[in-house]
Amino acid sequence: MRHYFQYNFNSPIHLKPCRFSTYLSSMNNSVAAVSVKGVMPTSNGCAVFLGSDEKTFVIYMDRGIGEAIQRAVNGEHAERPMTHDLMVTMLDGLGAEVERVVINDVQDGTFFARLIISMENELGHKIVEIDARPSDSIVLALTTQKPLYAARQVLDAVDDMTEILAKILKEGQA
Repeated sequence: MRHYFQYNFNSPIHLKPCRFSTYLSSMNNSVAAVSVKGVMPTSNGCAVFLGSDEKTFVIYMDRGIGEAIQRAVNGEHAERPMTHDLMVTMLDGLGAEVERVVINDVQDGTFFARLIISMENELGHKIVEIDARPSDSIVLALTTQKPLYAARQVLDAVDDMTEILAKILKEGQA
């Protein structure tokens, strides 16, 4: 039987099991699949454009993680293992894997994400939800080829950057 557990770093450890199928069906109604539409350098780091069929939005992050996202999009690997490579290796060693990533909130321009990890062991199948930075979560989802989602409330709150991204990409081809 699959169990879903939620862990919040801002409170004592409380793992609350519930039926995974109930969690998944409620999640599917409140999220949309997104993908990386572009990664562009800025004066302070990188702009990562994420989009669904209906909207594209941008998350700003430091240059190093932006470059790691671009390498993952291109299927390239760094000469030496990066932090996210270490995280994937640790998960593999523990018999766990990334299930999916959900960008679940935005407050005053700061985005929040949930990294959903699954693990099978002698006690059964467990799902753990971890609070994580979207930048780290995006590169983990891309590296492990797992789905990336944005919560409906995030898509409703952000500006649509679809036309701006199209203009930037068009200018880049000229």
